[in-house]
Amino acid sequence: MNPLVSIITVSYNHPEVTIDMLHSLQKITYKPIEIFVIDNASPNDDPTPIRDKFPDIHFIRLDKNIGFAGANNVGIKLAHGKYILLLNNDTEVPSGFLEPLVQKMEANLQIGVVSPKIKFYHFPDTIQYAGVTPFHPLTIRTKGLGYGKVDKGQFDKDSKTAFAHGAAMMVSMSAIKKAGLLPDVYFLYYEELDWCEAIRRAGYEVWYVHNSTVLHKESVSTGRLSPLKTYYMNRARLIFLQRNLKFPLLWFSIIYQLLVAIPKNLTFFLLKGQFDLFGAYWKALWWNLGKKEHYSIKVTPRLEELTHEENNLILEYRRPASM
Repeated sequence: MNPLVSIITVSYNHPEVTIDMLHSLQKITYKPIEIFVIDNASPNDDPTPIRDKFPDIHFIRLDKNIGFAGANNVGIKLAHGKYILLLNNDTEVPSGFLEPLVQKMEANLQIGVVSPKIKFYHFPDTIQYAGVTPFHPLTIRTKGLGYGKVDKGQFDKDSKTAFAHGAAMMVSMSAIKKAGLLPDVYFLYYEELDWCEAIRRAGYEVWYVHNSTVLHKESVSTGRLSPLKTYYMNRARLIFLQRNLKFPLLWFSIIYQLLVAIPKNLTFFLLKGQFDLFGAYWKALWWNLGKKEHYSIKVTPRLEELTHEENNLILEYRRPASM
């Protein structure tokens, strides 16, 4: 019998996008699965059509937006699967996408995380993810393998990779028990990268699986080059630096950020007249300066029952009708 896979997705506004994703999941061939939709306190769009159209999912509505990591962690704590699949709500999946991911992990218990090949939904012949390089220790940036390239089969081989992709990543529950949950200090961006680092330190491997494909619409909630994205992306980059680099690389990276990256980025926004992005970038720097001695940056939540605070945030929890 196949192991249970718990699929978790976070919804924030745009319920029609989540509904499209769930329609695609209805057609998959892998069984058994359970699906959790966590509405992260959508401020503008009523999420109840998701609940009403899909009576066989776990639908959880939160009273407060607790970020990508926090919302996924609520789902993970309630899940029963041997494997947890985090799947962005702005994705759609082919019917047979799940079997290769499970087979890869079942064949090698040292694998803690896998991600499929991810392509752009509106350009389905173009790759978004086929693995990724390790972080550069100074710039805290990676390079996506295959990004923007037409898929001609050049990445049709499974490979160990530095990081999974947060839009579609499967993690074993055994790895979560050892490494902890998603680090919720990030709120948005970099949390899945930090998670991969923690899981690797716990003794597991991270793999790209070529014969599973997911289509990604990308950035429906945050937009491109928005102040929101600028703030959280740059805040997260500096958090990652503090959580994952050790002396002397940590100090070299801090010096690079202070003398090269930060002045360059601030000057660019000023010269372009993008004062809203300048303000968002400066706010991200100030957040890190204010937190540099704070223990919370280094905390990783552990797998346990829902905390009192999390329980109080749940406005609604509708379980599957079949339960």
